[in-house]
Amino acid sequence: MHELGRLEDLPQDYRDDLQRLNLVPLWPNLRAVLPPKVPSRHTKPTHWPYATLRPLLMRAGELTPMHKAERRVLVLANPGHGLENMKASPAMYLGMQLLLPQEWAPAHRHTPNAVRMIVEGRGATTTVHGEKCPMERGDLILTPTGQWHEHEHSGSEPVVWLDVLDLPLMYYAEVSYAIEGQRQDVKPGRGDEVYARGGVVPTPYFERGREDYPMLRYPWQDARAALVALAQSQPGLECVQVSYVNPDTGRDVQNNLGYYALMLRPGQTLRLPARSPSQVFHAIEGEVDVAVSAAVSAAVPAAAPSAEPANEHRFTLAEADTCCTPGYEAVTLTNRSASKPAFLFIADESPLHRKLGVYEVRG
Repeated sequence: MHELGRLEDLPQDYRDDLQRLNLVPLWPNLRAVLPPKVPSRHTKPTHWPYATLRPLLMRAGELTPMHKAERRVLVLANPGHGLENMKASPAMYLGMQLLLPQEWAPAHRHTPNAVRMIVEGRGATTTVHGEKCPMERGDLILTPTGQWHEHEHSGSEPVVWLDVLDLPLMYYAEVSYAIEGQRQDVKPGRGDEVYARGGVVPTPYFERGREDYPMLRYPWQDARAALVALAQSQPGLECVQVSYVNPDTGRDVQNNLGYYALMLRPGQTLRLPARSPSQVFHAIEGEVDVAVSAAVSAAVPAAAPSAEPANEHRFTLAEADTCCTPGYEAVTLTNRSASKPAFLFIADESPLHRKLGVYEVRG
């Protein structure tokens, strides 16, 4: 593409007139906002090892009582976006949250959608819209936009979970805010019990449910069992993966971010294609090598290598580690164990990209 005119090529008096009227010439900035073939991306492949993060999180518990924190969280910030912006990707915020025994994180609600992936500990619960959800390792718990939620710990050991929110998107759209509330009254019943059997959903008077969030807790034992059954029933299936969905509609559990669980067979290497959304990987069980390839150009056929210089990033996810990868880059996962499967939790921006009409798979 030919070179366009630069801002410094324009006379200073003309530039001053533009600035005084809050005007900006497009052509000096056109290549930055509409780059050729591959978007400009600030998201960097980033790895947060839990073994080094955990001591700092526990020290936060010693340094900052709950009434001074409200939510005791260390944000997993991507350096490509600037640590002060507290984002892992353009639309995803990540945080490791600590709840100590006998603590209560007070009720509030907010516009960003959130999920909790439980990392360690037992004895805590999250109450969402009056539904009390036990928090067990590997469970996924939704706290959707506008719904009251609070966390309480009656156990004897620290409980830690990974928060995933669409906060950067809400903040960018200038619609991010929270409202404080009172302790909720707990309602009987739980959605994960009502929808515990696949293929069978409540239909009172022959009508399907219309709730946006009929199921708030997705137990890890159920997701893991589904992955194992899928792998056993289809031995030749390369990608053993399930999605977290609304059991009434089959759609993604939330509006803007998608959530999945993936199993790697012992010793397996799996290449995930280059797609437009950024992705987050969290190791629930096992150790996994992650290789992030250079961006794939739209002008290159899916089966061909990228014409751009190789720029591969590698790191190893131990249990409870988390990493983030940019969009438009292929990711290769390798289970380091030759005898045991590995299990990953994945979050991405696919629902948002599909709504915007920009979702791509480039191979």
